[in-house]
Amino acid sequence: MQIARETLLRSYRAMRTIRDFEERLHVEFATGEIPGFVHLYCGEEASGVGVCANLTDNDTISSTHRGHGHCIAKGVEVSGMMAEIYGKSTGVCRGKGGSMHIADLSRGMLGANGIVGGGPPLMCGAALSHKTLKDGGVAVAFFGDGASNEGTTLESLNLATVWKLPVVFVVEDNGYGEATGSSFAVAGTQKDRAAGFGMPYLECDGSDFFAVYQTAGEAIAHARAGKGPIMLHVHLQRWYGHFEGDAMTYRAAGEVAEAKRDHDCLELFRKKVTEAGLLEHAELDAIDESVRDEIESSVIAAKAAPLPEPADLLADVYVRY
Repeated sequence: MQIARETLLRSYRAMRTIRDFEERLHVEFATGEIPGFVHLYCGEEASGVGVCANLTDNDTISSTHRGHGHCIAKGVEVSGMMAEIYGKSTGVCRGKGGSMHIADLSRGMLGANGIVGGGPPLMCGAALSHKTLKDGGVAVAFFGDGASNEGTTLESLNLATVWKLPVVFVVEDNGYGEATGSSFAVAGTQKDRAAGFGMPYLECDGSDFFAVYQTAGEAIAHARAGKGPIMLHVHLQRWYGHFEGDAMTYRAAGEVAEAKRDHDCLELFRKKVTEAGLLEHAELDAIDESVRDEIESSVIAAKAAPLPEPADLLADVYVRY
């Protein structure tokens, strides 16, 4: 598999940005300054980035309540995201969406979603638009193993197959639907479910950027070629709780420590590209430093930004055609 050097650098920066963004939110949320809940994507970075590295701005995605990583992977600007999470008027959604409803239509990011299973139906609509307009676009629905049990998701799998829509259903399976193990709550396998709708199925290791990039590339090419929907099952682990404040008492002792030690997608990426002579440690270190500065600046700007005014409540609510 040949990946352009620019793609490798861009992908590492995206993964590092997600990691540092989420780690900083882990600290900032504890201060009580951020309204609502946040759900962190640490440990899962290679999935969102590996998929989105195969997409363009013309392609569309929907996310979940754990949406920061998908936003960054799709190119949503970091300072606007940080301000949005702080509920400020300079946020990418003017402070109206918050953590769970960040969207940037200019990047094809049609929104994180606080409704479990809320994204797949939206992507059927986006995929129908791509197909009708013949613009070559592909829609990607990210959802978790918990959302795979929702009726909206199963209806979307059916509709996408019946209408032969260019949509990729990405199951980010971290083993838990909130605090319930997927082995306990999910009947059968995701592969069986895809087969039940006559849909092709691929799977990969979500800690390996290269595995995700290649497998997602195959899935997206399938959809873009007009062959209909396809399911991509990504196996990964989250490092933090379902939400910030979750004590994770349902997880086995040492489970998270093992994930950090043996399945850190950034460290695995670094090891592969430096050992293969594709990138130098110094280049990656420079990206790390640049990202740290960017995250720090975004937090400072977000805290200093104004809150929305009451008069802003009804602005930008509906699109006028």
